[in-house]
Formats: sequence, C-alpha cells, structure tokens
Amino acid sequence: MGDLEEQNKSVVRRFGEAQRNRRLDLLDELVAPDFVRHCQATPWLQIRSREEFKRFLEEDWKAVPDGQISERFLVAEGDYVAMYAQYAGTHTGQWGPIPPSQKRFELDCSGVIRLAGGKIAELWITWDNVAVLTQLGHWPPKAEAPSA
Repeated sequence: MGDLEEQNKSVVRRFGEAQRNRRLDLLDELVAPDFVRHCQATPWLQIRSREEFKRFLEEDWKAVPDGQISERFLVAEGDYVAMYAQYAGTHTGQWGPIPPSQKRFELDCSGVIRLAGGKIAELWITWDNVAVLTQLGHWPPKAEAPSA
C-alpha cells in the first residue's frame, strides 16, 4: 500500500475520532466545505456541505447521547477508503422520523469515503434499518386493532 492510501486511512481514522469525541471543530481540517453524504437508509436527509454534516451530527448526538462508532477495518485504494464499523448507543431522543425508544442498539454499518486534497469530500454509508428498528422495538409494525 502506498503513502497516499496510508495518509487517507489516517484522515478517516481522525474523522472517526472527532465524531467519537464530539469534536466538531476538528471537522474543519478533515472535511471539505462542499462535502456530500449519500445514504439510502435516510432518504429524507440530504447533506451537501460540511456545515450541514455538523448539524446532522449534533442532532444524532441528541438522539443517541452515548453513541459511539467503532471501526472494524479500513481498506484504501487511491482516493477511496472503505470502512466497516459498528455504531452502538442508547436511543433516548427523536431520531429523524423514529420516536425515542430508550433502548440500546448495536448496528453494523459500512461505507466508502472519497478524499480530495487530503480532506473527506464524499461519504457513501449504509446500514440495515430493519435490524436497528427491531432492536428499538419499532419492527415489526404493531398490528392495528380491527375496527368494529
């Protein structure tokens, strides 16, 4: 593996540390201003800048105050770093359209990060919504009582 791949993996590790330590200020040096996040699991949410991503993280931390992302492994090729990680925490606040459950969850997620000029420019991330909704007690949907 070349120097570029090692440098990019280092940036991605620091990106994870900044999130684990709730250090939004570090994102200014790690994330490009025109950062874009792609995610099929949250189609209602469009993130098209570093500032929007910071606001997203603040909302996520309100919903899951003890949430922690633990990387399992990183694989780099050129400007791309693939990651496999676990996100775990206790869901105590409104999480997008999901009401608080007060339950703990552990969620595997994977993603690909594109770097440009040493900064994170794009993130494609995904996870299994059914798995997390099941852990939170929101799946399967509750059957409605038959109407009389």
